Amino acid sequence: MKKKLSLFTAVFMTATLLISLCAFASSDTSEVEATSGSSATETSSGGPVSVVDMTGRTITLDEPAERIVALTASDCEILYAIGAGDKLVGRGEYCDYPAEVLDVPSVQSGYDTNIEQIIALHPQVLLMSTMAQTDEQIEQLEAAGVHVVVSDAQDIEGVYTAIEIIGALMGKEDNAEKIIKDMKDGFAELKEKAADAADGEEKTVYFEVSPLEYGLWAAGKGTFMNEIAEMLGLKNCFDDVDGWAEISEEQLIERNPDYIVTITMYFGEGPTPEEEILSRKGWEEVTAVVNGDILNLQNNELSRPAPRLLDGAQMLYDFVYGADEAAEEDEAA
Repeated sequence: MKKKLSLFTAVFMTATLLISLCAFASSDTSEVEATSGSSATETSSGGPVSVVDMTGRTITLDEPAERIVALTASDCEILYAIGAGDKLVGRGEYCDYPAEVLDVPSVQSGYDTNIEQIIALHPQVLLMSTMAQTDEQIEQLEAAGVHVVVSDAQDIEGVYTAIEIIGALMGKEDNAEKIIKDMKDGFAELKEKAADAADGEEKTVYFEVSPLEYGLWAAGKGTFMNEIAEMLGLKNCFDDVDGWAEISEEQLIERNPDYIVTITMYFGEGPTPEEEILSRKGWEEVTAVVNGDILNLQNNELSRPAPRLLDGAQMLYDFVYGADEAAEEDEAA
C-alpha cells in the first residue's frame, strides 16, 4: 500500500498537480524523438544567454548551459525532446521519461528537496518548480554558483513558454521552436477533426487525477486537461472549479460524465484502475460506467505539462471518436 501511494504521489507531483494544489488550498540525444514523431536536431547556438523564468526573474549565463539539474519530470522530458538530455547531470527522483533518464543520478525533490545533493553535482543551472523551495534555499544555491530557473506550466501556453525557456538555456532554440510548432499544428489538426466528428451532442468528461482510495480530485478550468477537453469538443464536467480541486462522489454522480479519464498507475496486482472505477458502489448508473467508457492514461501522456500532451490528446481523441471513424471507413470500403 505504501508503494502504491508513493508511486501515485510521484505521478501527481511530476504532473505539477501538487504545485497547483498548494497554490489553490547518459545516452546520445542527437536523435531523441520529440512528441508525435518529430525529432530534435543538433542545431544549437552559443554566446550569452538571458531568459526570464516563470516567476519573472531574469537569469543570465555567459553561454548555454553544459550541466543542468531538473527536478520535475516535465522539464526532464523537455530537455530530452529538444536534444539536450546529455547535459542533464541530475534529476528529481520522480523523473522517469524517457527511459534513459533513469541512468542520470537522482536527487531528493519536492517537499524534501536536498540542496546539498544538488550542489554536489556542480550544475550551472537548476530547473525547479514553485512547489516547496524557499527563498533561503534559492539563495543557498545561487551562493554556490547555481542559477535557479523556475519552470511552472499550468496550461498549454505555459508549456510552450517552458519549452522556449529551456531551449534558450541550452542553446537549442531552433529545436524548441520546432517542437512548439509541431504541438500547435497537432492540436489544431485534432481540433478540426473533432469538430468534424462531433455529432452535435456535447459529451462530458471527468478527469480523475486522484482516485477514490486517496480522495477524489478533478482537473478544473485553467488546466491543460480542461483545454484539451475543449479542443476535442468535450465539456469538462468540473469546468466550474479552479485548477485541481477536491470533489465528492456525490458531485461526480450528479454530474454523470459520459467519459472518465484516469491517470492512476497499475502495478499488476488486484483490479485495474478501470475495473476499480467500474466496481465503485453507487456509480452503477453513471453513463461512463454503464458504457464502460473509461480511459486510463497511466504513462503521464496527459498529466505532465510537456510535449507528450499532444500524444495524450491524440489518445483521448481516438478513445472518443475512433470507433465511429473505423465504422465510417468500413462503410466506405
